[in-house]
Amino acid sequence: MPLLALEDACLAFGHVALLDHVQFQLDAGERVALIGRNGSGKSSLLRVLAGQSSLDDGHLRADSSSVIAYVPQEADFALEGDIFDAISGALGEAARLLQDYHATMLALAQHADEAAMERLAHLQQQIEAADAWRLQQRTETLIDQLGLDAQAPLAALSGGTLKRVALARALVQNPDVLLLDEPTNHLDIDGILWLEELIRNFRGAVVVITHDRAFLDRVATRIVALDRGQLGSYPGTYAEYRARRDQELAAEQRAAEKFDKFLAQEEIWIRKGIEARRTRNEGRVRRLHELRRERAARRELQGNVRLALARGEESGQMIVELDRVHKAFGDKTIVRDFSARVLRGDRIGLVGANGAGKTTLLKLFLGELHADSGQIRHGTRQQVAYFDQMRAQLDPERPLTEVISPGSDFVEIGGVRKHVISYLGDFLFPPARARSPVRSLSGGERNRLLLARLFARPANILVLDEPTNDLDTETLELLEELLCDYNGTLFLVSHDRTFLDNVTTQLFAAEGDGLWREYIGGYSDWLAQRPARPAADSRKRAPQPAAAPPRPKPAREPDGRLSWKEKQELAALPERIGQLESEQAALHARLADPEFYRTQGAEAATVQKRLAALEAELEAAMARWETLETRASASAK
Repeated sequence: MPLLALEDACLAFGHVALLDHVQFQLDAGERVALIGRNGSGKSSLLRVLAGQSSLDDGHLRADSSSVIAYVPQEADFALEGDIFDAISGALGEAARLLQDYHATMLALAQHADEAAMERLAHLQQQIEAADAWRLQQRTETLIDQLGLDAQAPLAALSGGTLKRVALARALVQNPDVLLLDEPTNHLDIDGILWLEELIRNFRGAVVVITHDRAFLDRVATRIVALDRGQLGSYPGTYAEYRARRDQELAAEQRAAEKFDKFLAQEEIWIRKGIEARRTRNEGRVRRLHELRRERAARRELQGNVRLALARGEESGQMIVELDRVHKAFGDKTIVRDFSARVLRGDRIGLVGANGAGKTTLLKLFLGELHADSGQIRHGTRQQVAYFDQMRAQLDPERPLTEVISPGSDFVEIGGVRKHVISYLGDFLFPPARARSPVRSLSGGERNRLLLARLFARPANILVLDEPTNDLDTETLELLEELLCDYNGTLFLVSHDRTFLDNVTTQLFAAEGDGLWREYIGGYSDWLAQRPARPAADSRKRAPQPAAAPPRPKPAREPDGRLSWKEKQELAALPERIGQLESEQAALHARLADPEFYRTQGAEAATVQKRLAALEAELEAAMARWETLETRASASAK
């Protein structure tokens, strides 16, 4: 028997059908990734499965013995009290007893009195009667496993820590079904890897909404896509889903073109003159009316965002140079003895745990903060556009048009003047919504609006702080292409590993205690290059990424196109192969010279070892060049 099932489910928002007579089934042990365009109704579907929203029509059937836990995008509990209160609060009546017992114990630790002792004894009896000791132990174990401080006040927690608390509130219920809405938002990379392991080891079934492609590939056993009110089920990985989905869309387009051609022929027939009307077939007329109704009911595939940047004038060659920079706030050192140089065209990624100081380092790069010591030198002719992850630049009461172009009906992109409503249409905001207030938008739509605002301003330096949160995968991939073609300088803070791999040329990674280190490449390159990290104490922390083997670079999409980094790699490979061959020839010449053995015979073993290594490097470089060249030729056809 399935744990959850939807039968002929219908749900509409206004005149738009989010669910149009859909079927869905969740079986024990499944890990389902629910994906779809922003605004397609994924969160609404998850709330229906959680029992927090009702269907307009159809049925939701759930196993009566199953416990269902739902974690929304934002915290749905009051930010009052401490972490223990928040987590135990998910346990119902037992929670009140445990919270009272917890508070009484803290009071006794500070000041022992007879009344408190009697209160504690009374609570112990009630807890024993309700079998709540087991629940308290589960709560304390979860807090310990997640590395949380039971007494930390909720109001002072970061977004990432609040997300852990929300997950703990769900897990403490020992659920059979776990429903997660964008759980990776606000989590750092360590937190995302921890969550991956948690879901993979979870004994029950999981439905998760996510646009993190690396997370999706590692976690999901089945992908369910919500598109124009219908659910499609695709077992396997995201790459396999994309291949099948592309085939389905191509077949759908061919069928639609064939239908439209036939309808056009029938429309021509019905509009013929008097002679045709005399012999008109009434059955054919009825069929035409049916064709018209079918065409009117068709829901077209939502178009893609059309991204374009209003590039400013070219900046100077040198963007910023840091020399032995130190920055601290009180006793906490954020940046310690850090030196770096950023040049025009660099694509810099900043990675590290929440609270490591990524935003502080960004502000040092941009000149918004002064260093406590060391030198910072900035370049010339710099125009900066800043994407703020908190969306502070968006006034919720202003209409969309005023956010994009205050006081004007036009924007200028790449020297082309465009009406603001047409420009909003490029970001999938229909004209009917162009003058709606910002507060009416979903999280993903607000991110799209912020991108539209950002790209409408001339800039030669882009600063993107968590731009991938809430964006659907199609928009993410288009944003990647835009950034790869951007000829300015990019500073990117992101926990999306695939996005980092596809966009950045180098990373600045927080190593702890204010130390930062530069790595060439993206996330996968950082994993391969960074020093091994000590194993974490399992009693204090959740599973850490150092315990997992390094993951290979994510595969490119089925279209075979080269990323920006791969194009650069392909261009550099012939020179690299030539250097290796020259070194190989020189070493062979040394070994062939009898004088070498008389004067430097002790080095012969070292030279032989280097020759063996060169042979392997050459073979790998030639194989890589052949692979990239083949893909480049195929994509050019």
